[in-house]
Amino acid sequence: MTEHLNQLGFHNVGYGCTTCIGNSGPLEPEIEAAIDEGNLIVGSVISGNRNFEGRVHQKVKANYLASPPLVVAYAIAGTLNIDFESDPIGRDNDGNPVMLADIWPTDTEIREVMAQAITPEMFNERYATVMSEPRWDSIPSTPSDLYPWAPESTYVRLPSFFEGIQPEPEPISSIEGAHVLLKLGDSVTTDHISPAGAFPHTGPAGQYLVGNGVSPRDFNSFGSRRGNHEVMMRGTFANVRIRNQVAPDTEGGFTTHFPTGVVESVYDASMKYQADGIPLVVLAGEQYGTGSSRDWAAKGTLLLGVKPCDCNFI
Repeated sequence: MTEHLNQLGFHNVGYGCTTCIGNSGPLEPEIEAAIDEGNLIVGSVISGNRNFEGRVHQKVKANYLASPPLVVAYAIAGTLNIDFESDPIGRDNDGNPVMLADIWPTDTEIREVMAQAITPEMFNERYATVMSEPRWDSIPSTPSDLYPWAPESTYVRLPSFFEGIQPEPEPISSIEGAHVLLKLGDSVTTDHISPAGAFPHTGPAGQYLVGNGVSPRDFNSFGSRRGNHEVMMRGTFANVRIRNQVAPDTEGGFTTHFPTGVVESVYDASMKYQADGIPLVVLAGEQYGTGSSRDWAAKGTLLLGVKPCDCNFI
């Protein structure tokens, strides 16, 4: 099907999480400008498994999940405002309307194509080398019992989770004099807490990488940087669509540093609080923490100095 998909503008530009993690590339500049000028809510349709707002692209507020054929159908139609049962997706060379039902394959047609295209030999060939791949085996490595941390790496760094850890845990103590780092509403997902997609060079995570000699074009995504706690803690609560009620009239990872009254990034404020020994809390409504990135949603929050999250539902 590659030839026919290419004719429609669907090219193989990447594998795996390319699109659903936000690595499918930028929008046309004039489209981004129109979105900003009109404060438009624009949508996308993908065949991935994530529909978090802003994940596919930070300018795309609505994202819908559909089967691959429906993704193609919506692209041909060029709009989400369509009823495929009653509206044509286009017109043929004679100007006659073409309905989705006219081009949708039957189950019999699908089975016939699958029988021709998929054979047992394909699986036997792949599984024969699943435990050993020449290109992977050719990567030089030094055998060791412990991982040799590379201090200059911006992808994998020795995390700080175990610094100062004792054989016996400290007893649970009361939290006194805490400040609110974020006060959030309902339906704050793990992607709001720890976004996985692309990020700008202007934020704390981007500035950290720039300071370590990484060009913005090589930032990759938060998801690819999960082996670097320095990046991930700077990205915690940095989703471009999150709204913090203690930093009114802002959108994104901002908060108010109460001792000074300064509105700044969540990361910068949390570092000041930690330097002053002030504990932090997060307040949220219902369905806080639903989603897939639960690991870093928990670890990043802890690294910011937040002990409890007071929510109606977790």
